[in-house]
Amino acid sequence: MELKQFDTLLQSLKSVSDDLVQSLPIQKLSTLVEEVQQSKVWKPLKIGSHIAKTPIVQGGMGVGISLSSLASAVANCGGIGVIAANGIGLLEKDYYKDGLTAGLRAFRKEIRKARELSDGIIGVNIMVALKDFHQMLDVAIQEKVDVVFMGAGLPIKEIPVQRLRENNISIAPIVSSSRAANLIFKMWTKIYNDVPDAVVFEGPKAGGHLGFTEEELDKEEYQLEYIVPQIVETLKPYEEKMHKSIPVIAGGGVFTGSDIKRILDLGASGVQMATRFVATDECDADIKFKEAYVNCKKEDIGLIKSPVGMPGRAIRNQFIIDCENGKRPEFKCAWKCLANCKAQDANYCISIALNNARQGNLQAGYVFCGANAYKIDKIVKVSELVEELKTGYLLASNASLNKTFEKMVEKANTLWEKYKNLNAVAKEKEVAYETELRNLPLKAHKTLREQYAGALSSVNAIQLQLVETVSTTWELLTNNTTVAQI
Repeated sequence: MELKQFDTLLQSLKSVSDDLVQSLPIQKLSTLVEEVQQSKVWKPLKIGSHIAKTPIVQGGMGVGISLSSLASAVANCGGIGVIAANGIGLLEKDYYKDGLTAGLRAFRKEIRKARELSDGIIGVNIMVALKDFHQMLDVAIQEKVDVVFMGAGLPIKEIPVQRLRENNISIAPIVSSSRAANLIFKMWTKIYNDVPDAVVFEGPKAGGHLGFTEEELDKEEYQLEYIVPQIVETLKPYEEKMHKSIPVIAGGGVFTGSDIKRILDLGASGVQMATRFVATDECDADIKFKEAYVNCKKEDIGLIKSPVGMPGRAIRNQFIIDCENGKRPEFKCAWKCLANCKAQDANYCISIALNNARQGNLQAGYVFCGANAYKIDKIVKVSELVEELKTGYLLASNASLNKTFEKMVEKANTLWEKYKNLNAVAKEKEVAYETELRNLPLKAHKTLREQYAGALSSVNAIQLQLVETVSTTWELLTNNTTVAQI
């Protein structure tokens, strides 16, 4: 069954249910419909004391792609919205005068804006490799964000664990292997007598900078299917020792609700998605940046050699080709934001290039994206995207029951039409009986009363079948249980 067909059936079932509830105040049916609509489709994601009813972390996208607008929209849909710290200072007019101060100011502004727009879970992504990593972390603590995601390096030394705990901030390192996860947890146990609250694994199909060599990207042993179960097993001893659950969140190529189901079945508790959230109304990038996703083809997506010394995945364009061929655009380094930056060797500043693209100037920059970006065909609201993912997950979860579900919705619609017709007949009989009650002889009273009672009996019988069918169909979706064949 296709996603659109399933969604059509779901809407049809809801329509019959709404009409039925209006005709008959059935509390159980109202509750069942509400349960599905309130996202009781998948298990919530718990990171520390923070519980996201939608197990989706919106990946942090730096240089102004995921800011307060996108993060708050995702948080409002029950997920975890994330503001990326790297390159955020480019939003400020005085960035080239004092890049450090501009970055910290912009970061604080965006966190506060997100808080104004949402009371959901707001996280931040801070690259360990940033020169101002600790200053950014201080801002995150001062603003009491909910979760700090730390990638592009191992967050081991000089982490203010006590201050993070005092401010109820959960910590989640981003890794590219079970070995890295184990090293972080082993060192945290030794240094802090504590462990992070979750682990994010970014697979080789992710966008932006990748934690793999070019040779590793297509090998099976580095894909989500292999690494996620490894990390889950790696964390079990730490869960037992610390008496806490440590969820694994997996990202990189997660595109549909079916993908989410597949990843959660591997043992992950949530997914990280970035690429799909770019093509949304609320994403903070320029419309031309978003349209680059909608318009790109599979063959347009490829790898680049980033000035930061890591491979990256992007929509390849003339700017990238020119730089690779030695053409050097003029640029001014505001400050050494990354200690290992190789802008001179790469012929361009990556922060400036990405910021140009963010503003829609794709001739002077380029767009990072995941491997599946070419599948995006339109720009939607974040809420629409989350509903699509939820429906896709529900469809995948009930794959073995889809034929039964289709039959039951068809039966519910048929019964509803019969119910309406019979109810109309019963009302006609009732009106006729009341109108002629005084004018007809007693024998006629009895005959008319029997006709009315017969019509009412037929209505009650169909009504019972209808309520049972609609209720069972919703229970099929909420409980994912097998029902009897019709």
